[in-house]
Amino acid sequence: MSLRAGAAAAEIPLPSGIQLWGYPHVRRLSTGSHDPLLASAIVLRNGPVTLAQIALDVLMLTPPFARNLRRMAARTLEIPEECILISCTHTHSGPVCGPIVAWANDTAAPPPEPAVLDAIARATILAAQAACAQLQPAEAAWTTAHISGVGGNRHDPAAVTDPEAGVLAIRRPGGPLLAVATIYGMHPTVLHEDSTLTSSDFPHYARTTLQERFGSGLVVAYHNGPCGNQSPRHTVNAQTFAETGRIGRQFGNLVAKSLENLPESDFDADPVLSGKLSLFRPVRRKFPTLVQAERTLAEYRGTFDRLRQDKATRAEIRTAECAVFGAEGLVNLARASGDGTLDRLLQDYAPFEAQALRIGRAGLVGLPGELFSEYGLAIKSVAPGRVFVTAFTNGELQGYITTPDAARAGGYEAAGAVFDCRTGSVLVRAARKLAREIILAPASRRRRS
Repeated sequence: MSLRAGAAAAEIPLPSGIQLWGYPHVRRLSTGSHDPLLASAIVLRNGPVTLAQIALDVLMLTPPFARNLRRMAARTLEIPEECILISCTHTHSGPVCGPIVAWANDTAAPPPEPAVLDAIARATILAAQAACAQLQPAEAAWTTAHISGVGGNRHDPAAVTDPEAGVLAIRRPGGPLLAVATIYGMHPTVLHEDSTLTSSDFPHYARTTLQERFGSGLVVAYHNGPCGNQSPRHTVNAQTFAETGRIGRQFGNLVAKSLENLPESDFDADPVLSGKLSLFRPVRRKFPTLVQAERTLAEYRGTFDRLRQDKATRAEIRTAECAVFGAEGLVNLARASGDGTLDRLLQDYAPFEAQALRIGRAGLVGLPGELFSEYGLAIKSVAPGRVFVTAFTNGELQGYITTPDAARAGGYEAAGAVFDCRTGSVLVRAARKLAREIILAPASRRRRS
């Protein structure tokens, strides 16, 4: 048997005037589009097994919507749901796609418009159909790129970060590239609240850079990885499209260099393909009383005001401001936990799913939510260079999955989290188990799907 592959991208058409989602307290209505938001699909088939990976230029999807979307794609492609991985780039310059309980009553997070969700679904299915219709003989190869100058730990540039990007190259046999998938954990937040144009942020410029190097028809699926504590905060010089381009081209050029150095012997025309879904149980957080949450909010506001008065650095002030956002979320979550709102939402979110796709010698482990980088590194350590972790897969988890140290320290991510930091260890165990069963399984199990 031999590999056949197809790839396609479809624009998610959005009207002007929609709320752009990702920053609290800003009524940020779109005035147009800077670059198209895309659904980018790569479909691989070898014998009886077909896999599809789809990257969407949106902030995140709710688990119920993500499951429905995956189910629609499975029916369209006539393959099992476990063989379809759908993730989000996590752009903060896209449409509202679901509720955030921590942002209750915030005009910056209105309910999603049904027409927007329909547009996302149509683009996803269109891209998957087009990719499947273009299946042709192909070869696949994995590599990595060491990424620098794009971002890092947003709390401390010297703290934990993961500079490795996983890179999957798909090409015609001995010929040009058809598609590239990248897996890299970094917030696409070069653009801030003052930008009113829809954009995928720096992944747009990364895509165009790779297309300039390898052909305008190249399809690039950008999968975000565990990036809960990662951002360009200490790297950017401004929140402008010019700066977004600089950051995106840096990423694209580093990936391109790795692709250009790929040995011919790494390309595989008969790769193992396999996929699997499994369930995990996140650990619910115990919330403080409303009075305690309001006390935390007052404390964080005091710190933010003091830093502004002392003319601290831009990054320090932004970190403190985000901590205030998190404490505001804590107040809302304490209230929602008490009145049953959170219980009802999480009942709709269950079951919680982890996923793995194997493509030849390596593969993807897909997890929902916004994990800290430490968890991605722990998962990848089971097989360096062979396991790559996509986040925002099969939905979101209403906030961050922090580390125990971050939970003790408090701040933006910890204050607004719905799930206890112990959920991180649950996810690591589930992901490692999937990796061993699917990505690292003996070749004799190659045709499982």
